[in-house]
Amino acid sequence: MALRRDDVQAILDTYVRAWETQDPGLIVTIFTEDATYHERVLQAPIPDRDAIYRYWQEKVVAAQANIRCKILSIKIAGNTVYAEWEAFFDDLAKREKKRMREIAVLEFRGKLIASLREYWSSESLGSLDSPGNGELIGTAAAHSPGARLLSGSQA
Repeated sequence: MALRRDDVQAILDTYVRAWETQDPGLIVTIFTEDATYHERVLQAPIPDRDAIYRYWQEKVVAAQANIRCKILSIKIAGNTVYAEWEAFFDDLAKREKKRMREIAVLEFRGKLIASLREYWSSESLGSLDSPGNGELIGTAAAHSPGARLLSGSQA
């Protein structure tokens, strides 16, 4: 069964909603039980849905805040989806605002993700402790020439 664009859009909308609301219970609903999640493609993948839940709990819930994400493009080739998005969030561990640009390669089994590989780069938009840094997000988004897409950069 070929992937329909509506089905892919619904899955990506759920991904964005899970990220922005920091909901690991929601994110795992779009993955197969044995799904793999490569945050860093040159390292071992996160091996299954339970591990994806724990990863999101640690990485998204505990270490990020004020997340905004926008899907920029979607390409479908058979059961593979290429999605590009841009996100802004507070990196609580580094105490800074971040801008991130990503391409994700998603392999589907039916209407669920069986494999996700992320290729991304991020940049700091300033310290969370600096006064007036809320202005940085709009300024950076309006004036940035675009991020380079690299695998293995730090977010």
